Amino acid sequence: MKLTNETKVGLLAIVSIVVLVLGFNFLKGKSLFSKTPVLFAEFSNIGTLEKSNQVKINGLPVGTVYTMVPKDMEVNKIIVEIHLSREVNIPKNSVAFIDGPLVGGAFINITKGDANVYLASGDTISTKLDQGLISDIKAQITPTITRVNETLDSLKLTIGAMNDIFDPNTKNNMRSLIANLAISSGHLQQMLNVQSGMLGKSLSNMNSITGNLAANNDAITSSIRNVEVTTSKLANSNIDGTVAAMQATINELKNTISSFNSSKGTLGLLMNDRGIYDRLDNMTNRLNTVALSAEILFDDIRVHPKRYVNISVFGGKNKGEPLTSPVAKDTLVVKQ
Repeated sequence: MKLTNETKVGLLAIVSIVVLVLGFNFLKGKSLFSKTPVLFAEFSNIGTLEKSNQVKINGLPVGTVYTMVPKDMEVNKIIVEIHLSREVNIPKNSVAFIDGPLVGGAFINITKGDANVYLASGDTISTKLDQGLISDIKAQITPTITRVNETLDSLKLTIGAMNDIFDPNTKNNMRSLIANLAISSGHLQQMLNVQSGMLGKSLSNMNSITGNLAANNDAITSSIRNVEVTTSKLANSNIDGTVAAMQATINELKNTISSFNSSKGTLGLLMNDRGIYDRLDNMTNRLNTVALSAEILFDDIRVHPKRYVNISVFGGKNKGEPLTSPVAKDTLVVKQ
């Protein structure tokens, strides 16, 4: 029987359609030649989960997501159909949640329980709402980003205010200030120079001083020892007795001065009695008068000795007038 060209084209089209359907189902994770175990899970939010995304247990892929349909018209829950690609025992108290890496699509992660009874095909696994690693990072980063945005806004306002403050004159002043700082730093570098700087010279002087101290260490030690000996002698000396003797002497001096100031005793009477003072003054004046008269008499005897001693056979000569005041000693002339 000879097939026509139209029949050949029809058969080829049918085979192509079958291969296309089988390949599409294979890419979706369906088993083509055996019955696949099916589990169901209900989530209130599936996030970025899509069909054919993996289902993992302890990081190992064990199935794929087949379909996702709403449970009711309000879409309060979403039923996810999971087709297992491996024969694994999943305890009934296991929990499924949606997780996702930093880079890549979301997947369903199953945390195994410890029950001895396992889920069968067609059972519904328990779920929990877990935002996953990316959601946790977003939740932690979002407040930081908000604060960064607020800081940037404040920085913009600050920069604007600084632009208003820094007029051309202020900018020139800032340039001058920076230039002065550069000059000052150069001077500071010169001062800190080890060889020619003031600090280097000061350190050299300090080294000389410390060298002299080290060279005279024995003399310094001897001086300190002498000071220790002197202080030891002072500590052992009878300072209290000396101080007591000095205090007694001071007390006696006070008593003597007090007796001078009082009207008791000879010195006190002489110092405080006005009558005695007047009598002594009169006596002094009289003594001065007697001394003056005596001096005049002695001068008159020297000047006119013949007035007092006269031995003459034929009569005396003119004796002259008597003196009334002392004669100056540098012009005294004795007449013969």
